[in-house]
Amino acid sequence: MLVFRQLFDAPSSTYTYLLGDSASGEALLIDPVFDNARRDAAMLRELGLRLVATLDTHVHADHVTGAWLLKQRCGAQIVLSEAAGATNADRLLRHGDRVAFGSRWLEARATPGHTSGCMSYVLDDQSMAFTGDALLIRGCGRTDFQQGSPQRLFRSVREQLLSLPPGCLLYPAHDYKGLTVTSVAEELQFNPRLGGQVDEADFAGYMNNLGLPHPKLMDIAVPANLQCGRPDSANASALPAEPGWAPLVYTFGGMWEIQPTALEERLREVQVVDVREPAEFNDALGHVPGARLMPLATLPAAASALDPARPVVTVCRSGARSAQAAVLLQKAGFLQVANLAGGMLRWHADGEPVEDAAGQI
Repeated sequence: MLVFRQLFDAPSSTYTYLLGDSASGEALLIDPVFDNARRDAAMLRELGLRLVATLDTHVHADHVTGAWLLKQRCGAQIVLSEAAGATNADRLLRHGDRVAFGSRWLEARATPGHTSGCMSYVLDDQSMAFTGDALLIRGCGRTDFQQGSPQRLFRSVREQLLSLPPGCLLYPAHDYKGLTVTSVAEELQFNPRLGGQVDEADFAGYMNNLGLPHPKLMDIAVPANLQCGRPDSANASALPAEPGWAPLVYTFGGMWEIQPTALEERLREVQVVDVREPAEFNDALGHVPGARLMPLATLPAAASALDPARPVVTVCRSGARSAQAAVLLQKAGFLQVANLAGGMLRWHADGEPVEDAAGQI
């Protein structure tokens, strides 16, 4: 079965796409964003998938690719068009090449025009295509920098994308209105730049008179993406910092979690905040030794009693209420916060020590 997820980066309005083969567990990511590499790695882990490659549709001008960082985290190959002229790639694609993930594969189709190195990716059964900036929903990418050409883009889209079956779903690299997907049939009929009776001269005239300002991050993003997102020594500090106070796991939901064993080893070093109700604190499950009772409803006011310089671990019965507690503490300015994975139910199941009403372990 095909696993498919569409992810979004709000600052750059970029879509990242996950394609996975459930039988083999192999997966690809198309157009990953540097700032979201931790999120993407968490999603792969939770879905039980192994990232074999990242594919960029082109050298982006509005964000830095996550390709290099995901290679460090997941061992994934960096794959993009040979025409992009980038360094640090593991595989450079030409038109017609295939990128496999398990029993499935994507066909690489050269679609230059937005940039000279644009590449679109078509799923093996032609039910889906990932068009980068070559074809957007009711639009297309600009053609006024990075060796762009309206004539080349018109031919690329008409010959390589709008020639696919009418029902083929098209997924762009960006959308600025919240739209998520279109189809070949829709774009042939409704795209004001490339559909209907528009010819190459009409399209070139339209594109040559857009008068758009350059992307704000262009001077940063393009040089970084020509290195596949690998920071140079001067920008090494741009790498996302990992918490050093405990071995934590980042979830796709955006939460740091700590496992029971890791917490038990650090009970003297952290502040454990139990956010259950008073009756639960001393019920059959007991509580983590040394935990402080701060019911969730009272936490915003009670948090002032905590030391912001020391790590905080939130706890509840199952890990649900304490996840919300961790979010509240982060919003209140606590920088070192983690949720106990599975709560007291998991703590008990793992045989960790508990304390009762009398303070007995």
